Amino acid sequence: MAIHQNCHLIGVVGGKGGVGKSVFAANLAFALLLEMRAKTLLIDLDAKSCGDQSIITGLRPAKNIMDLCQSSTPVNAQNLNQWVGQHPAGLGYISAVTTPDQSLSVSPDVLRKQIFSLSHLFSYIVVDLGCDITPTQMAIFQDASAVLLVTSPEVLVVNQTRKLINDLMAATLPAELFQIVLNKVSRTGLDPRAITQSLGRPIIGMIPQDEVTAYGALQRSTPFVLTAPKAPISVAHHEVVRKLTGGVLQKLKALSRPKLSLNKAGGLSGPAQSPSPGPGGGRAVLRAGKKDLDPITLLKLQIHSELIKEMDIKKDVSNTQGDPDKERELRQKTQKVITQVTDRLGQGLSRDERSRVIKEVLDESLGLGPLEDLLADPTVTEIMVNGADKIYIEKSGKLTLSPITFTSNLQLRNVIERIVTPLGRRIDEKTPYVDARLADGSRVNAVIEPLSIDGPAVTIRKFPQDRITAEDYVQRFNSMTKPMVDFMRICVEQGLNIIISGGTGSGKTTLLNVLSGFIPANERIITVEDAAELQMKQEHVVRLETRPANMEGSGEISIRDLIRNSLRMRPDRIVVGECRDGAALDMLAAMNTGHDGSMTTVHSNNPKEAVSRLETLCLMAGMELPAKAIREQIAGAVDLIIQISRMSDGSRKITSITEVVGMQGEAITLQEIFRFKEEGFDKNRKIIGRFQPMGLIPTFIEKFEQRGVTIPRNLFTGEAATPSPSPPSGLRAPNRLGPGPRPGLKKASGGDQS
Repeated sequence: MAIHQNCHLIGVVGGKGGVGKSVFAANLAFALLLEMRAKTLLIDLDAKSCGDQSIITGLRPAKNIMDLCQSSTPVNAQNLNQWVGQHPAGLGYISAVTTPDQSLSVSPDVLRKQIFSLSHLFSYIVVDLGCDITPTQMAIFQDASAVLLVTSPEVLVVNQTRKLINDLMAATLPAELFQIVLNKVSRTGLDPRAITQSLGRPIIGMIPQDEVTAYGALQRSTPFVLTAPKAPISVAHHEVVRKLTGGVLQKLKALSRPKLSLNKAGGLSGPAQSPSPGPGGGRAVLRAGKKDLDPITLLKLQIHSELIKEMDIKKDVSNTQGDPDKERELRQKTQKVITQVTDRLGQGLSRDERSRVIKEVLDESLGLGPLEDLLADPTVTEIMVNGADKIYIEKSGKLTLSPITFTSNLQLRNVIERIVTPLGRRIDEKTPYVDARLADGSRVNAVIEPLSIDGPAVTIRKFPQDRITAEDYVQRFNSMTKPMVDFMRICVEQGLNIIISGGTGSGKTTLLNVLSGFIPANERIITVEDAAELQMKQEHVVRLETRPANMEGSGEISIRDLIRNSLRMRPDRIVVGECRDGAALDMLAAMNTGHDGSMTTVHSNNPKEAVSRLETLCLMAGMELPAKAIREQIAGAVDLIIQISRMSDGSRKITSITEVVGMQGEAITLQEIFRFKEEGFDKNRKIIGRFQPMGLIPTFIEKFEQRGVTIPRNLFTGEAATPSPSPPSGLRAPNRLGPGPRPGLKKASGGDQS
C-alpha cells in the first residue's frame, strides 16, 4: 500500500528512552503546520505509549488508532472528525491509547490501509514510533518518506542509536532514509561531528537543551512552538522543517522500498518496486549482462545486502581461525540472520522456495555458493564458471550449461577469496589470477577482472570423493586392461622413472595418484606441487607446495626451488605434480642421481611429443645446454612414458605405454609396449577400440628378472588384446594370461626415434 503522491509520511524514532522523542514529534508536527500552512496529522504509535502525546498536545480524542484499525470503513472527508481530534491551531491528532492501562495492538496490514486513506486528506503525517521496532512500526517504515532518529549527545544513547540503525538497515530499509536529530544539545555533550562519524549518518537538526521552556510547555499541555515561537528550541524545530521540506523529503520519498509482488499461485512474480540500495548506497543493479534478474535472484541480492549490514562476514570468518566449533557457531548465527531477513523480504515464498533461498544465501555467505551442490554431485567432474550467470559442468565427459547461477559477480568474487585466503594465496588487481585447491583436493584456477572481461572465471577440476583405484580404470572406466595395470604396478614397485603425458583435462593427476599408490610403504616420498592435490596413502610422505610472491613482489618459492630442496631431504622418490617450466631439468637431474621411481606429468599429445616437450622445458631453465646433452639426460632419466587421452566421447583411456630405450645417434629411441587402437563408434557415438600389446619385450625385463621379479612374456603378446566395449557397465576384465612363451614375441632392440 503506497502513500498518496501529495503526502509525506514522517516517522520519528527514539534512539533510546528518555531522549525527548515524543516532545520532538509533537513540536515537529506543529512546526510543519505553521511553516508549510498545510494540513498536518500527528499519530501516536509508540508501543509503550501511556498517552504521552495526549499530555503534550492537550488533546484527548474519544477514539484511538486501535479503534480506527478495527473499523471496516476507510477514513474519508465525511467521517474524518469521528477518528481525528482537532487542535485549535489546526493540527489533526490520533492517539495510541485512550487510557494509560491500554496496550497498543493493531494489525500492520490494516494500519497501512488506513494510513493510505489518511494520506489523501493530509499533506504531512508525523508518526511517533517510539523506541521499539515491532511489525506495527515496520508497516510505517515501508511507506515513510523519511525516518527521523532522535538521539542525544551522550555515549550510551549514541551507542543504542547505532544499534537501532543497524537493526533498521537489516530490515531492508535504505540507509538514506534515516535522518539524525540531535536533541538536548549543550556544551557538555559529545561533539556532533563525532556522533555523525559514529552513526554514519548526517545530522539534520540540533535541538538545544532548554528544560525551562520544555517543562513549562508540558505543564500547560501546549507545544512550545506555539507558546514560545521565538525561543531557540522552537527555532531549531522550524529549521528542521525547512531542511526536510527543502527537497530532502521529495528525494527520500523517491527511494524505492524492497518489495516482491505475489502472483495468483502465491509465488513471486516480479519486483513491485526497485530494490533498496546496496551497502555502498547505490541502487542494486536490475540487469545481469543482457538478462533481467528473476525475482528469486533479486530477493537473494536484497538478502545479501541486508546480511552485510547486519554482520561483518569477512571479519567473523577470519576470527574463527579454522576452529570447527567457532565455524559452527558462526554458521548458526548467520543462518539465523538470513532466516529473519528472508522472512521479512520473501513473505510470499513457498516452504520449498524459502528453504532453497536460505540455503543458497548461506552457501554464498560462508561456503562456495552454488558450487556447493555441484561439488557434492559425484557425477560432476569439472566446473567452469564464466561470470556469475554462466556455470558449465562436465558430466560423463560432456559439457552442459547448468541452470544454477551466482547472485552477482560480487558474490562470485567473495567465493574466490574464500577459497584462496586460507591457503595464503591472494587475488587482486595486481595478481588477477591464482591456482589453489579446495579442502577435498580439487584443483581451482581463478581469473578476475581486468583479465577476465565478462566477470570472474573459475575452473574447478574435481577430485572424486572416493579415491579412484586401478580396478576402477579397468572395470568402471574401461581405460586400460588388467595386464596393463599389472605391468605398471611392477614398474612402479621396481623404481622405474615414469612420465605421465596427456592433454588438459585428460586425467594425468588422477592417474599419478593411482600409480603413486603402488609405491612401497617403507619408502620416503617427497611430493612437490603448485597446489597440493596428490593424495598419497602411504604414511612416510612429505608434501611441499609452492608459494607465490607477496605484495612486494618477493618471497616466491617455485617448483624448481622445492625440487632442489627436496634433494636434501633424503627422499627415496620425488613426485612432482606437473613440470611446466625449467623445473623439468631439475626433475631429470633428480631421476639421474639415485632417486629411482620418481614420477611427474607433462602436457603433450603422444609419447614422442612428450620427449620434445621435456627437451623444450629443459631449455627454459636457462642453462644453455646443447640439445644432445639434454636428450642424454632424458634418455638416461626417463624409463617409461604413459600417455592418457580424453577421447571424443568424453571417456579417458591409456592410449599408449611407451619405453624410453636410449639414444641412437642424437635421437632418443622409443618403443611402444601397449596401445589403444580405435575401431569406430557404436550407435551412441561411443568409441569402440582395443587395447593391444605391441609384441615387444621391454629392455628392463631382464634387470627385473635379475632381482627375482618375473614378468610373464605372454603379457606383451597379441593374445592379450582386449576389446573396448562401448557401455562402461557390464565390463569384464580380461583373464590374466598364463605363463609360458608365445610365438611371435620380439625382443626390442630399437624402435621409434625422437
